[in-house]
Amino acid sequence: MTTTRRTALTIAAAGSTVALSACGGDEGGSGGSGAGGSASSGDSVSVAAADVPEGGGLVEGQVVVTQPSAGEFKAFDSTCPHQGCAVTRVTTEAIVCPCHGSEFDLTDGSVLKGPATEGLTARTATVDGDQITVS
Repeated sequence: MTTTRRTALTIAAAGSTVALSACGGDEGGSGGSGAGGSASSGDSVSVAAADVPEGGGLVEGQVVVTQPSAGEFKAFDSTCPHQGCAVTRVTTEAIVCPCHGSEFDLTDGSVLKGPATEGLTARTATVDGDQITVS
């Protein structure tokens, strides 16, 4: 079976529609680049360790990096499993999704407050000097 250009474009368009419908709006909160900025390539994101507050964290692109205790860095995908919104904020208590108020643990990404019933997907955080690379 061969895939025609029309079929490929139809599949791509349908995938874009699904991806867009799963995204939520940014209803406030903070996130994005920290003071030191970031470099990303493909699925990996790098942030300066100094930009990740101890007992808190930051959202950088499609990842969340936290530092639950001094020198301990954790990383998660920023997509909330409830309805696909992106988490936008990290407090000293939780990683917060602005769409419906779900909250996740800084240490393991587990659900602290619903409506989400599943935790955030863990990513790998590798520390190299003063940089943290998430893959």
